[in-house]
Amino acid sequence: MDLELIAGIGTERVLPRVFDGVDLPADRDVLDLLERDLANTDLVAPPVVLPDFHHKSDMEMPSSIAVATSGTIRPTLTSASVNCGMALLALDMEPPTTAAVTRFFDAVRTRYPDPPGWRKELTRRDAVRAAVEGAGFGVDRYGIEASALERIEEDGCVDPEPWGGAAQMERDLPWLSWQAARMRFGTVGPSNHFVELQQVEEIFDPVAAERLGVSEGQLTLQYHAGGGLLTGQVGRLFVRRKKLSKPLRLEMAVQKPLFHLASARSLAQLRERFSLYFRDEAPGVDVETDEGRRLMLANVGAMNYGFAFRAATYANLASLVRELFGVKDLSLVVDSPHNSIYEEEVAGRTAVVHRHNTVRAYPAARMAGHPIFSQTGQAILVPGTNRTCSYLCVGSDGSAESLYSACHGTGSIIEEFASRGLSVADPDGRTTLRFRYNQPEPTVVQHLDNRGVDEGISILVNNDIVKPVARMRPFAVLN
Repeated sequence: MDLELIAGIGTERVLPRVFDGVDLPADRDVLDLLERDLANTDLVAPPVVLPDFHHKSDMEMPSSIAVATSGTIRPTLTSASVNCGMALLALDMEPPTTAAVTRFFDAVRTRYPDPPGWRKELTRRDAVRAAVEGAGFGVDRYGIEASALERIEEDGCVDPEPWGGAAQMERDLPWLSWQAARMRFGTVGPSNHFVELQQVEEIFDPVAAERLGVSEGQLTLQYHAGGGLLTGQVGRLFVRRKKLSKPLRLEMAVQKPLFHLASARSLAQLRERFSLYFRDEAPGVDVETDEGRRLMLANVGAMNYGFAFRAATYANLASLVRELFGVKDLSLVVDSPHNSIYEEEVAGRTAVVHRHNTVRAYPAARMAGHPIFSQTGQAILVPGTNRTCSYLCVGSDGSAESLYSACHGTGSIIEEFASRGLSVADPDGRTTLRFRYNQPEPTVVQHLDNRGVDEGISILVNNDIVKPVARMRPFAVLN
């Protein structure tokens, strides 16, 4: 499809570039919804649909998509809270006893209780630093090794200067948002977030595995954590969202009009902001306007805060692992968000790339200068569930066709395959010890075969989007 025609598509629908399979066809009804919602959008390439494509009723857009626009930022094309992400730690230790695992997850539940409470963990100055410095704030505050930044996407920080700078960001975001950013910093919690102990079951690319720091039989710790309260504040200040708790709904009923309307400097600006931020259709905001720069700067602050948030999670989990398992050597293999908005080059043009439950998957050629990823490609995680294996992969050369994106997991595929009888119980009878927040004792969960997660990986590999490096099998989880 001609990219110049896409940019001026008018009211026509643009057919997405769909990556699916014979046993996993993309849902036609959800595709229709995506096509309708993206009509008359300033696309620079066809939107991308990846495996694990599905639509949750409380989300504006389907999961597992990537959309690149030529001149606008559109927050509804990703989650209400950017920089939710996953990370993997490589541990130098022998398999722990059940008693040791229990002590570890008891300690995690104590450190990250549910409900998490409202204790302030940061000063206001710290919250601003997190939004400006990103994961670098974690190096300073938590003593994280500086080399860990190399394993975090964007080295854990997006530069705010092109959009107005740190001082402008601090002035722009409202007082109450900065106060919220002081609380619940670095938490994990239940739902689809988790902390999982695994063992590397198989290595597919020994050279890449060695460079990334994983080996067969090694233990790993994978976790899925959000981006923190500031990301949720930004994600709702600029868009009317479907997913809104009652307290947040009440807060936004007061704070959003004050933030946008009471601060307007003219009647024309007031009308513009009302049109952009208070209507259901949520039009794109031109990044070259004052409003566009204001929104892009807020997004940068949210992204950076999310990087700092998970850096705190890394520091706390690493401390517990050292204390309770006696681990002397551990390293961060990768940390990457799966809800993000970045300015990137697409087809030779500057674009705003929105990813929703989708990870960035740059090949080695786009990681020039990086000490590791320039040789391997960007490291990414494609998890299964606590009943299946997960994969560590790297971006491959064909990922340009998917807007340099891969699905962030395969949970819906696994669930669908099990319901259709395409996936059955693990023939070797393996299990995961599952800890929960709402019950004191763990339960034993029987594994499924890997048919579901392997289907998602096969689609990505067959389209040269990723290359698998290692497969990890879970043996204990908290979620």
